[in-house]
Amino acid sequence: MTDAQHIIVVKDLHKHFDQVHALNGVSLKVEPGKVIVIIGPSGSGKSTLLRCVNYLEVPTKGEVWIDGELLTSDQNHLNKVRAEIGLVFQLFNLFPHLTAMENVTLAQKVVRKRTKAEAAEIAMKQLERVGIPEKADVYPSQLSGGQQQRVAIARALAMDPKIMLFDEPTSALDPEMIKEVLDVMLDLAKEGMTMLVVSHEMGFTRAAADEIVFMDEGLIVEHTTPHNLFANPKEERTKLFLSQILEH
Repeated sequence: MTDAQHIIVVKDLHKHFDQVHALNGVSLKVEPGKVIVIIGPSGSGKSTLLRCVNYLEVPTKGEVWIDGELLTSDQNHLNKVRAEIGLVFQLFNLFPHLTAMENVTLAQKVVRKRTKAEAAEIAMKQLERVGIPEKADVYPSQLSGGQQQRVAIARALAMDPKIMLFDEPTSALDPEMIKEVLDVMLDLAKEGMTMLVVSHEMGFTRAAADEIVFMDEGLIVEHTTPHNLFANPKEERTKLFLSQILEH
């Protein structure tokens, strides 16, 4: 495939935070409709890579291309490209004074310029998609963590993104709530959504990932299929990491 046929192209990405070299020459290509899960130890650069893909962090050096567009710091251009990217964080970032429905309609009206009625209809469809239509008029404080995260996913999906980025979306959740969020993500994967997911949920990774990227110390150490990574990791660093996490 040429670069033009990849929906995400990352070229030689570097990111410095003072003395910390968080990304040290990362290159990655993602085909449309693929689910790429990024794993690795804490501090390996996973979340920084995800945030650079959306230019929430501006790379120190390197290029990020989204659907054939080179990202730059030009705000108008950035806003146009970002409108095609849904982003779900560890923390739900819902507006506490707005209901679930209002949280899902707000950006639609502001960014997509939809009418109140259009936005509400789309919001309801997405709340149904994530399994909580009955919570439309409920405030975040009255929702469980898993329900709040599902509202956050519905909010991102309501913008009709071409790409969904997930940054450890279950790490702040109680164990019994993790499955309900991962099930929504699995459904998205089956529907063909292009997804870049930072996760430590190995069950989800095996079930949903088309490719796995293992990162350590700001580098991609191994980029392969789930089967190859779990059955036959090539790098010693990968073997060590897997032996530590799969014991638990």
